[in-house]
Amino acid sequence: MGRHIVSRSLVICAMVLGLVALTVPAAAQTGQVRGKVTDAEGKPVEGAKVTIQQLDNNTKFEVKSKKNGEFMQIGLPPGQYKITAEKDGLSASKTNRISLDMAEVNLTITKGGASMEGVSKEERAKAEAKVAGIKAAYAEAAALTNAGKNDEAIAKFNEVLKDVPKCAECYMGIGLANTNKKDYPAAEAAFKQVLTLDPNSADAYNGLATIYNDQKQFDKAKEMSAEAMKHAPAGAAGGGGADAMYNAGVISWNANDFAKAAENFAAAVAANPNHAEAHFMLGQAYLNQGKLPEAGKEFEAYLKIAPNGPNAAKAKANAEMLKAYIK
Repeated sequence: MGRHIVSRSLVICAMVLGLVALTVPAAAQTGQVRGKVTDAEGKPVEGAKVTIQQLDNNTKFEVKSKKNGEFMQIGLPPGQYKITAEKDGLSASKTNRISLDMAEVNLTITKGGASMEGVSKEERAKAEAKVAGIKAAYAEAAALTNAGKNDEAIAKFNEVLKDVPKCAECYMGIGLANTNKKDYPAAEAAFKQVLTLDPNSADAYNGLATIYNDQKQFDKAKEMSAEAMKHAPAGAAGGGGADAMYNAGVISWNANDFAKAAENFAAAVAANPNHAEAHFMLGQAYLNQGKLPEAGKEFEAYLKIAPNGPNAAKAKANAEMLKAYIK
């Protein structure tokens, strides 16, 4: 029996609709900044303290520049920021708006380094209007994808990319739309582009796992699923890496590695006890292994969580059959 990777439509909601005030993982609503700290001679500065201060509420983030002078901070709420680099009495500051894409801010520290905070109201309003337009186009692309209008969605995501060429979420949306179309080469290229921009994207690894699983390239699918679990953010909605573990179980199930599938489904349930599909598939795996009482408990758990779910009828039939048989 073949199974599919979990919830592609939910992934598009989380990654794309996060910009239009829906209830989604916080990571889908944040920006990133990276840059390089150099001295007056253009040499990289290691160990400079980089303070990233949101001007709206004075929230601060601090990082240190690496040996090559580079720094990066993720998880920044969209807004106007003052970014300051300091070391040994030298400093430099810039003001920058952080929104959908990866902002780049390079700083050259000097004695009494000047601040570049002077942004007029007109300039700020213009920038905010542009961001609002990008968000609207982005949300439209998401709606088109969820409506099954994949070609139109891809065109709209590409419109956003003209203004925000480093929009990893846009490439994620393109990958998902192409997955829906079963255009696997195009989907693969898009997911890999996400990883170029964000090497820690669990969603992109899950996307690759999905398309490899669909093409029965199970070794590659397992590899990508393992990467997804490695990079799944702790505390994310759905029990951290529960979806990634479930997907790993699906891949093992489709590859007829039932023992490994059971292990992955059990891990998904442990990570998120309300993951209905993981309970159902763990029940199936236990059936396969002859663990009948355990299987019955998993089908009953599924019915409590999702009494009207897609597998409710089968879970109910299995649970009733097992009760009768075990008696």
